[in-house]
Amino acid sequence: MSAIKKGTKLTDNPKDFMLRVRMDKATVEKLDTVCKEQKKSRSEVVRNGIEEQYQKTTK
Repeated sequence: MSAIKKGTKLTDNPKDFMLRVRMDKATVEKLDTVCKEQKKSRSEVVRNGIEEQYQKTTK
């Protein structure tokens, strides 16, 4: 049995992939505004945006 490191977050949906994107200053400011308003991380907002676009595509 492998030992779990202290502070390791257990989840049913691990985030194993990292995506790096290039954005201009205006886009980052918009992203940060949304993050602050929704009290979510940049990653959460981006994942939600991808899900929203996916739902539009598959209808």
